[in-house]
Amino acid sequence: MDIKTATALRRLRLVSAPEAVSFLLLLVCSVLKRTTDFNAVPVMGAVHGLLFVLYVIFWADAWNRAKWGIGTAALYFVLSILPTGGFFAERRLRREAEDAIIASRARREGVVGA
Repeated sequence: MDIKTATALRRLRLVSAPEAVSFLLLLVCSVLKRTTDFNAVPVMGAVHGLLFVLYVIFWADAWNRAKWGIGTAALYFVLSILPTGGFFAERRLRREAEDAIIASRARREGVVGA
């Protein structure tokens, strides 16, 4: 994995969890708006919208650089529209990065033909 691919995957991973948190907070704010006088939906909507747009941009860049198949790309996109999907995307991307590091070290040391 080259440095640009690793960077694209890292950016996607780093925006995944905050995007999921903002989505959950937006849902909570929506419920509070309907049940109380508290209305933070405009603010949380803007924050979540910005994070979602960043996620989609970083997703497209990662898809292009990592040469994902349509199934993997679709999985990461679907995870972005589920309320807690960003947490699963972050965990899976972290695992992929760790596996790539291990494989790179193994190749460099000549341990396996990984």
